[in-house]
Amino acid sequence: MDFAQLTARQQEYFLSGKTLPLSHRHAVLDALEQAVRADADRLCGALRQDLGKSPTESYMCEVGLALEEIRYLRRHVRRWMAPRRVKASAAQWPAACRVTARPKGRVLIMSPWNYPVLLTLEPLAGALAAGCCTVVKPSAYAPATSRVLAQLLGRVFPSELVQVVEGGRAENAALLDEPYDHIFFTGSAQVGKLVLEKAAPRLCPVTLELGGKSPCIVDQTADLSLAARRIAFGKYLNCGQTCVAPDYVLCHSAVKEKFLCELKAAIIAQYGNAPLENPDYGRIVNRRHFDRLAALLTNQHIVCGGGLRPDTLQIEPTVLSGVGNDDPVMGQEIFGPILPVLTYDTIEQAIALVGNRPRPLALYIFTRSRPLAQRVLQSCQFGGGCVNDTILHLTSSRLPFGGTGASGMGCYHGRYSFDTFSHQTAVVDKAPWPDLAVRYQPYTTAKQKLLHRVMR
Repeated sequence: MDFAQLTARQQEYFLSGKTLPLSHRHAVLDALEQAVRADADRLCGALRQDLGKSPTESYMCEVGLALEEIRYLRRHVRRWMAPRRVKASAAQWPAACRVTARPKGRVLIMSPWNYPVLLTLEPLAGALAAGCCTVVKPSAYAPATSRVLAQLLGRVFPSELVQVVEGGRAENAALLDEPYDHIFFTGSAQVGKLVLEKAAPRLCPVTLELGGKSPCIVDQTADLSLAARRIAFGKYLNCGQTCVAPDYVLCHSAVKEKFLCELKAAIIAQYGNAPLENPDYGRIVNRRHFDRLAALLTNQHIVCGGGLRPDTLQIEPTVLSGVGNDDPVMGQEIFGPILPVLTYDTIEQAIALVGNRPRPLALYIFTRSRPLAQRVLQSCQFGGGCVNDTILHLTSSRLPFGGTGASGMGCYHGRYSFDTFSHQTAVVDKAPWPDLAVRYQPYTTAKQKLLHRVMR
């Protein structure tokens, strides 16, 4: 594929103005929703092939959430597009001032392998709602899903509006050499830095959705049974290959042993005594990631789990205890079904431990104390999170989703997606009369006094 030619065609299509009308945006969102509904089973089947996801998990965490986002954008895009009147300042009077959301233009969306349907379709829907043309680059690590997405989107949209580019690193590099008006990347921090470097010479704005070691604090007042269930759900969903999964638990030392018992019981209740025999339990994406995760289990105190099945790339839901802050498992984002449990004695210690690490994408706190929860939320820097739950903050189109610092930049979902792919254009419509002489030279003492009275 000639990427330069593709970029030129999309530029021509965008400049034609065809993407601007509300009718066009409604039509493309309707077409996307209908296509995803029609191919829902194929998408779920591809996710099973790539990641071993069950049909229920695939629909609940990917296809269903994508459909909700598309519908939400469709319902609200008319209001977001409408020019917004603002009051003229003293210097502008008399004038009519307005802000209009204009599409940025050509967008590159690079999506990851762990949620390849959701994290492709959600930003794509936002770009279409904003009136942009889009090149979509799915991950080569999820080839079956990439193929279905390419067929689905190729059937629905002309390449001038949406083009899927399959392939690996060579295609990534070639695409990043082309000019865009916005790049939206979801993936590792290492590749995110490369994307930022490629965008910098062209001053192209970038949204980076990365990851990090998301902490989960469990204090001594928490409902430990509830906390264990919800932490197990959030951690072992998609075999821990979730960017906002609890990466480690900071448990108050007074309740650690009881919490570990509850967590072990929750894992058995959700995945059975033999998780690797559970047909709804998935697998690690590839051998390289499997070997990396297996190495993290060496010389660790395993409370439960730890079983490996190399031929199917599966690792049991695993809990580690006696972990130190300097252990290898705490030196990187785990991105797998391994959960270290550390302890603290005071909330100040927990806050300090979180604060001394790079800013995480998510933070979770389990407590019955509202003041303590507020203190943690106000003291720690993180992308988003939950009190007494995990994961759910990313399931709403009404809430922004994004990182800060090492976990990313920018946000999306719902209105935030529309704004990400739009430029807020300010216009002052000035009346021809009166044309106040105070702003024109020559400047006099009288003019200076008048300005000081008006502009106070």
